[in-house]
Order: sequence, then C-alpha cells, then structure tokens
Amino acid sequence: MNIRSLIGDRKFYSMVLAIAVPMIIQNGLTNFVSLLDNVMIGGVGTNAISGVAIANQLIFVFWLLMFGATCGVGIFTAQFFGKGDTQGVRDTFRFKLIANTVLAVAAGVIYYLMAPTMVSWFLEGDGTPEDAAETLEIGVTYINIIISSLVPIGLSYAYAGTLRDTGNTRVPMVATIIAIFVNLIGNAILIYGLFGLPAMGASGAAVATVVSRYVELLVLMIYTGSHSSANPFIIGAFRSFRIPLNLVSQFILKSLPLMANETLWAFGMTVLNQCYSVRSLAAVAAVNIESTLWNLLTVAFVATGECIGIVVGQRLGAGQIETAKDYARKMRALTVFFAAVCGVIMMILSPFFPLAYKTTDEVRSLATILIFISGIVMPLMAFTHASYFIIRSGGNTLITFIFDCGYTWVIVVPLAYCLSRYTSASVPVMMFSVQWAELIKCAVGEYMVRSGIWAKNIVNNEVQ
Repeated sequence: MNIRSLIGDRKFYSMVLAIAVPMIIQNGLTNFVSLLDNVMIGGVGTNAISGVAIANQLIFVFWLLMFGATCGVGIFTAQFFGKGDTQGVRDTFRFKLIANTVLAVAAGVIYYLMAPTMVSWFLEGDGTPEDAAETLEIGVTYINIIISSLVPIGLSYAYAGTLRDTGNTRVPMVATIIAIFVNLIGNAILIYGLFGLPAMGASGAAVATVVSRYVELLVLMIYTGSHSSANPFIIGAFRSFRIPLNLVSQFILKSLPLMANETLWAFGMTVLNQCYSVRSLAAVAAVNIESTLWNLLTVAFVATGECIGIVVGQRLGAGQIETAKDYARKMRALTVFFAAVCGVIMMILSPFFPLAYKTTDEVRSLATILIFISGIVMPLMAFTHASYFIIRSGGNTLITFIFDCGYTWVIVVPLAYCLSRYTSASVPVMMFSVQWAELIKCAVGEYMVRSGIWAKNIVNNEVQ
C-alpha cells in the first residue's frame, strides 16, 4: 500500500477534526474529571480507591451495554442521515429511547440484587480481612447509589448518540462539560464535607455523579427540543412511539450482536481485572491508577475511531462506497498517529502520575510499571479500535462481534486466567503478555478492512 494513500489533504482533515475535536474535548474532560475523582477518593484511602474501582468496573458493563445498543441503531442513523431520510432518523431515535430505558431498568435490578456477590469476586487476593470488608462495603454502597442514574444515562445516550450520528458533536460536548462541572463541584463538597455538610467519602462521589447525569440529560433535552429546525428528527418524535416492524427487526438484528459484543467485552475486561486482583488487593488499586491515566490519554484516538463510524457511515448511506473506503484508511492512520504520540506521553508520566495518590509505595511502584507497559502498546490498541469502527460502519455487526468479542474470550481471557491460576507470573508480566497478544487482532483487522466486505449501504431504498 502506498503510504501517500494514508494521508489526506487539508479539506479532509478539516472535515474530520470538525467532528472529532468536540468528541475529544468531551471525552477528555470526562476522563480528566474521572482522574480528579480518583485523586479525591484516593485522599480517603487505599480501600476507597479499590472499592470505587471495583464498582466502576462493574458499572462499566452497563455503559458498554448502552453503547452497543445505541451504536447498533446508530449505524442506521448515520446512513439514514447521509441519505437525507429524516423519518428514518426519527425512527432510530425512538427505538433508542425505548431500548435504553428497558435495559437501564433491568440493569438496575441486577446490580441491586447482585452487588455484594459481584464486588466479592475481586477480593480474593492477599490482604487483611478488615481491608476486604471495608472495600466490600464501599463498593456495594457506591453501586446502590449509582443505580439511580442508569435511566438518565440511557436516555442521554439516545439523545447524544443521535446528535453525533447526524454530525452534531458540539452539543453533546457542551452537555457533558456542564455535567462535569456539576460533578466536580459536588465531589469537592460531598466527599470532604465542605460548607458544613457531612463528609460522605466515596458515597459523596456517587451522589455527585447521579446529580450530574440528570443535569446532562436535561441540557440535551432542552437543546434538542428548542432547535427543531436543526434537528428535524425531534419534530413529532413523541407523538407516538410507533416504529415500522421491518425497521424494528433490522434494528434488533444489528443491535443484538453489538450489545452482546460490548457486554461480553466489558465482562471480559472485568474477568481480566479479577485475574490481576488474584495476586493482591494492591493490584486492584494499581490497575485503577493505570486505567485512569489510560482513559485520559486515549481520548484522541478513541474519539477519532468513533468518528470513523459517523463519517464513513454517512458516505456509505449516500452510496459513495469508494470514498468511504478511502476515508476509512486515512482515518485509521490518523487514529494510530494520535495513539503513538499519547503513548509516548504516557510512558514519560509513568513515574510521576502515581505520586498524586495517597497510597502505599507498593501500589505506586506497581502502577508505574503498568502505565509504562500500556504506553508502549497504545498504537496497537488504536489500530484495532479503528478497524472495529470501520467494519461496523457498514452494518457488519456479526463480523464485528467475532472480531472483538471472539478475540477477547478466545485469547485474552483464557491467557489471563491461565497465567493467574497456573503460574507465578507477576501482574506486570501478565499485563504485558495479554496486551501484546493484540498483534493477533491487528492482523485480523487489517485483513477484514482490506477485503472491503464491510463497505455496504444498508438503507438504500428500503432496509434489506
């Protein structure tokens, strides 16, 4: 492949960055506040770090369930928008609202009933019974509070996802920024008990998060409803929730593999972190510190990868197949470039970032090594991330499922499980082995993208 085919002109990058930059800012601020949350909670102690980290790892499964449900239908949203079919966009919006609400209620019931059991999965490593009991209590309490935010999160995903799929990434960014400031101020007040309020510790962080989610939803609803000319899909969207049955069946067929993929992938990551925790409770805190910096520094390549689904999906919906393929190659190259730069930054920060936490030297030392390892492998992760969105943009959700979830459960989870149970490998050795297995996924992703089997228009005339 000619390397010049991977580089776009100024007009191309202007178009891509106009969509990607608001997403980068939004994700960056969200993860920066997550970083501050961790540091604030870290001021309470190591058990608080571990308890909240475990709770967030479990809630992460719900986040990705919402992501899969919304993005599965979002494939149609982007292509309907590229085709100029407003009614089609409206139908996808209605479906997202219904599906996300049902899933949020179901997830809330499961978390409420299963929280003690699920948190206990992570408390098998070395540590005192007192620390394990305190960590369990913190984690369960945090989850029980966060449950009340699941429905607004699902509805926000429906609004924000539809706006993004139609090319409007700025408003979701603004809504998130407002929610972030609410969350940050709430954290400062409730974690440490400012202005005469009781210090709630980790529970205060959970309450602040819940309030911020309702604020975010309110902003999205007010903007979309008051700017109907720019968002015509909202006109009449609530007059009825009738959706043509042929579309419902197609939405479900495309969404289920993505929902299964995201949920099983998230569960796989949960199992992976549980494998690390088998070594010690210190590993739980160290992995949380590493993942916090990882989430902050991966915002550029994550947002650019998600942008692929929007830009390429719209071209496919307009019938511009070759243009879609060309854009896919160039956007993947840009995604990997961003990851390489951020990976170097992550390695440079590895000795310094753990110092921000009030924890033990053992945790800080372990976190430093894990951060450095993750910085090295970041470009590989970016390559597979971009490949995932390219394949998904044409509606190949079953192939996407095999590519992403199949790799996780056939290679990553068995490898981590065997290393944790049948060897004495340290956590850094385990993480290094698991992350460099990403090379296999890179090879498969390159083959799938180059084959062109993903480049399909699925909204031509009628959904096929």
